[in-house]
Amino acid sequence: MKISGAESVVMEALWAKAPLAAEEISAEVAGPQGWTEATVKTLINRLLKKHAVAATRDGRRYLYRPLIARADYVGAESQGLLDRLFDGRLAPLVSHFSETGALTPEDIAALKKLIEGFEP
Repeated sequence: MKISGAESVVMEALWAKAPLAAEEISAEVAGPQGWTEATVKTLINRLLKKHAVAATRDGRRYLYRPLIARADYVGAESQGLLDRLFDGRLAPLVSHFSETGALTPEDIAALKKLIEGFEP
């Protein structure tokens, strides 16, 4: 499932706290993004059509909840990035960030700790 950058903002709000009404989602994301409530409702409708969210009637409004877990979405997006740009391999991605100076000393220490604790 392909979720756009704008749609992912709505998903993040739902992953953080669901279920939410459209007005609540709008209150969370519209201001920081410079969006109108209509824009947020359009994004919700797109996510409904993609089956990324579900709606449950609650009186005169609908409550929305995610149908996909954030971890599953992040995993699929991460693998897609690796496949598209780095032939499915993680080492060239890390090398790229190392060569461009994007890795901080804290990042390097965290990566070393992960590698030291890895058992194939």
